[in-house]
Amino acid sequence: MSEVAILTTSAGEIILEFWPDVAPKHVENFTRLAQSGFYDGTCFHRVIKGFMIQGGDPNTKDAAKQHLWGTGGPGHQVRAEFNDKPHVHGVLSMARSQDPNSAGSQFFICHGDQRFLDRQYTAFGRLIKGDDVLEKIATTATHPGDRPVTRQSLISVKIVAADSVK
Repeated sequence: MSEVAILTTSAGEIILEFWPDVAPKHVENFTRLAQSGFYDGTCFHRVIKGFMIQGGDPNTKDAAKQHLWGTGGPGHQVRAEFNDKPHVHGVLSMARSQDPNSAGSQFFICHGDQRFLDRQYTAFGRLIKGDDVLEKIATTATHPGDRPVTRQSLISVKIVAADSVK
């Protein structure tokens, strides 16, 4: 059964489909974290218009930990699954440190084509609904460090059967 993720954000709803054929461990990791409620209450902490929106850091649940935003994870890492899927507008990919095998929970959605990321980051899905929401988040005003001026909340992430979404 094919599944999708419904991201309920403060700007509206985004629906993502997964590519388990090219990145099965990343899809499994993301869906497992989502089903456990890991992403609920986090935010998109790094927003760069024309590049991407990044979320998935558990530290973003606490405004007092803002100095740590971008450093949090689930306590485990996923080995890279580089593939032929291009990093184009709407692609879902995993953020990581310099170590290619350091992906954990942080992810990004491309806002524009970012082909220089191909085979450097693991693409594991794409946006199928909610491009207007991606646009709202990606074009929000930011502070230095690419932090949105207004919190761009990720209220919840639900994994549902793909055929249940119209």
